Amino acid sequence: MKIGILQAGHAPDEMRPTTKNYGALCAVLLGGYGFEFDMFSVVDEQFPKDELQADAWLITGSRHGVYEDLPFLKPLKALILRIVAAKKPLVGICFGHQIIAQTMGGHVEKFSGGWNIGLTEYQFEGQTVRISAWHQDQVVTLPPNARCTGSSAHCNYAFLEYEDAIFSLQAHPEFNNAFIQGLIQFRGQKTVPQKLLQTAQSKLSNVNSNDILAEKIATFFKLEAG
Repeated sequence: MKIGILQAGHAPDEMRPTTKNYGALCAVLLGGYGFEFDMFSVVDEQFPKDELQADAWLITGSRHGVYEDLPFLKPLKALILRIVAAKKPLVGICFGHQIIAQTMGGHVEKFSGGWNIGLTEYQFEGQTVRISAWHQDQVVTLPPNARCTGSSAHCNYAFLEYEDAIFSLQAHPEFNNAFIQGLIQFRGQKTVPQKLLQTAQSKLSNVNSNDILAEKIATFFKLEAG
């Protein structure tokens, strides 16, 4: 089964040689499930020839906002609609979660409560999971055909499933401790309040639930692809 990874952003330049980029991290997360991967850096306007080039699709995180005036956003939204029309399974992570929601009729904006970064506790499908977050934007209005399957104290619509073979989440199950450490050092210092950075730093050694979400995404792809 081939998964097309739509890379919507880049990790900081200083990090990439050691921590990998967003798309590669997603491939690592889903390694061991028998998938093949094709990578498309859509943030650099490198798009697949069509929505049939993969059996399922995943949209990564990004530092960009879905409401920004950027050249890759309009064709990415058009591709999302074609993927949905073709009934191809689609997963979105962080920015991917947000742009799918915006494309499908929801609304995303900068959250009035500010940033959420570091290991975060969510209630998801009847269990508590701990996944790293790194966002200020979030979905504030649900798309018509979506249902919420998980949330946190900071994010009401943290996990969504749609009638159209879509699963998305606001947090980052592909992020390991080294990646969060890099974001704290190379991206957070200029944008995130110091107290939040210190709290995220203090949780780096805590156990996460990344494996639970990897299993969820892999199972979702296989079931929805038939």
